[in-house]
Amino acid sequence: MKFYSTRDKSHLHRLPLTEAAFAGLAADGGLFMPERIPLVDMKRVEKLAECSYAEMASYLAQQLFDDVPADVVKQVVHEAYDFPIVMNHLGDNFYNLELFHGPTFAFKDFGARFMGRMLNHLCGEEPLTILTATSGDTGSAVAHGFYGVEGVRVVILYPDGKVSPLQEAQMTTLGGNIFPLKVRGNFDDCQRMVKSVFRNQSLRGRIRLTSANSINLLRWIPQSFYYFYGYCIWSYMTGRDFPEVVVPSGNYGNLTAGMLARRMGLPLKGFVAASNANDVVPEFLQTEQYHPRASVHTLANAMDVGDPSNFERMMTLCGNNVKALQTEVRGFSCDDKQIAESMAEIYNKYDYVSDPHSAIGYLASKQLDVDGFYLSTAHAAKFGEVVKNSLGIQPQLPDVLHESMLKSRGFDIIEANESVLEDFLLKM
Repeated sequence: MKFYSTRDKSHLHRLPLTEAAFAGLAADGGLFMPERIPLVDMKRVEKLAECSYAEMASYLAQQLFDDVPADVVKQVVHEAYDFPIVMNHLGDNFYNLELFHGPTFAFKDFGARFMGRMLNHLCGEEPLTILTATSGDTGSAVAHGFYGVEGVRVVILYPDGKVSPLQEAQMTTLGGNIFPLKVRGNFDDCQRMVKSVFRNQSLRGRIRLTSANSINLLRWIPQSFYYFYGYCIWSYMTGRDFPEVVVPSGNYGNLTAGMLARRMGLPLKGFVAASNANDVVPEFLQTEQYHPRASVHTLANAMDVGDPSNFERMMTLCGNNVKALQTEVRGFSCDDKQIAESMAEIYNKYDYVSDPHSAIGYLASKQLDVDGFYLSTAHAAKFGEVVKNSLGIQPQLPDVLHESMLKSRGFDIIEANESVLEDFLLKM
């Protein structure tokens, strides 16, 4: 399997997995896509899903990473996915797929842990620097996914004052090969700086560099696997088929991974792109006009993205046909007041404590009368202040998260300036 850029319309410049993974972003600024999308055997998927998530994911990964030995893929997957994935029935017709049972209690563990172990296999002897921007949970997942990996340094950019204290603690208390940078700006500034570095060919000639954001295919593709598992469980629980999946959306790596799964043969009706006030994509689905803009801070901060990178993948998967995208994806957005009210409603009606991002998924499911399930992307305890303000209770903190809050934090503060980041990388 080789990979081409979303901006390479004729697929003339395809790269093997190792080159595409280490490049992160394509030389033309596009995002890598598989040259072909394999059609999987759904009967086999369903049978393997009955065994374990890891067994099912191993089969799927082998279809997309077919130039990696099958035993290596299987080892990577089984080491990465040693935690449960749960389909929860709230009540009525509301089902949510809990993706937050990994080590950092967020769905980003699925991509980050796979990527860390696969890169460790592909890396070789030359030192590697991972550079990534985060609006919240990506940073902690990447930090933990690569912590202690020999020959790898991780540089994480996150916006000052716009991540939760717990999210910051998870990124800044590890030390070792993890280098957190608090940026005086917002997530879009962080993302812009990372993209600028990847376009700087002179700098990249001096540092072996890749990204662990969902722009990297090793972070992005593994997120498609849990859509298969969610389908299998939901279909078994309900006896129904062709669910619609509601995806709380920020940078749209998660939703485009679901679109990839659908093209691999997963029988889904479609998706709902459920956003907060940063509603660039829902607006596009309604008006067919794409207007990226500065992000605004919300209660669901991990989704505070005003210029989503994966929009290019979304359009590429639909052949750049807006009508085709509108047929597959419905848009939804809400404000902070609605998020808080949704969290309270879930708690009062179903005795379930939801994080703000997942609550957007619930609200979209309710208002759009979705027959399917929504993705729960983070443990509520990661957003304790939002939960307390919305529900009047303090969610119980898992022991691992409690311990991280007690540790001293280490980070550098930098301005939202590309040259400052480049200087930091060169001095490391």
